[in-house]
Amino acid sequence: MNTVIRIQNLTKYYGKHRGVLNLNLEVKKGEIYGFIGPNGAGKSTAIRTMLGLLKPSSGKTEILGMDTVSNKTEILKRVGYMPSEAAFYSSMRVKDVIAFSADLYGRDCREEAGKLCERLKLDTKKKVEELSLGNKKKVSIVCAFQHGADLYVLDEPTSGLDPLMQKEFFSLVKERNQAGAAVFLSSHILSEVQKYCHRAAIIREGRLVKEDEVANICRASAKRVTVQGITEISGIEAADIQMLENGISFLYRGEIRPLLEKLSELSIEDLTITEPGLEETFLHFYEGGKRA
Repeated sequence: MNTVIRIQNLTKYYGKHRGVLNLNLEVKKGEIYGFIGPNGAGKSTAIRTMLGLLKPSSGKTEILGMDTVSNKTEILKRVGYMPSEAAFYSSMRVKDVIAFSADLYGRDCREEAGKLCERLKLDTKKKVEELSLGNKKKVSIVCAFQHGADLYVLDEPTSGLDPLMQKEFFSLVKERNQAGAAVFLSSHILSEVQKYCHRAAIIREGRLVKEDEVANICRASAKRVTVQGITEISGIEAADIQMLENGISFLYRGEIRPLLEKLSELSIEDLTITEPGLEETFLHFYEGGKRA
């Protein structure tokens, strides 16, 4: 079986309000697949519906060769799911939450859970109500990874984690992927997807707007360039030009070297080049906005 997730025309409405609309995508065995979009784009709704946690309005999903509506329990036993906002009983101790999660899979996960807790520096004696957001996220990681799944579905997994722990988390993801598990990673952080995913789908306002190799998507995206010390530019193809108190900011798509050569001719005081927000990327490069 080469296809791990197959989503066909998946649609979910909440009354008259859209969740996702006619979503179609496939995740192959051995992939780390990115699912990216701004907050409110419909990522979490799509994930919960494809896992059978929400009933679809129309369409269907197969995971590991099984229909998610009629085989939800069997599927979830083989999936490590990490929701974007995990809710635990606040009075329970961490070790009890982890044990409770393992019981749901019907497995003895104590050895693996212990390794994960040590690796993530998680104090299992504390109560959930005593934990910071980052430590609650660590509990969610252990619960999702302790049983050794065939597929990991990770919804905004790094929010709340400090940079060092984010790096450790992605080391864990890569290890599980190299051991044969597929990974479906939802994120609004383009750099995470660029660095770790093989292919990705971009969702905006509940609709799939692009699916491609990550390298191709990244080549299509723009950079946010902010220059201090000048108030106008010429000879540079730019979009979304914004005037600042002592400078100018714009979106630029193209090779960096020609840009730097052009800017070096100007009396600039400072320069920063960053990834724009995904909303900017979608607006200017996937929704027909002015192109750089």
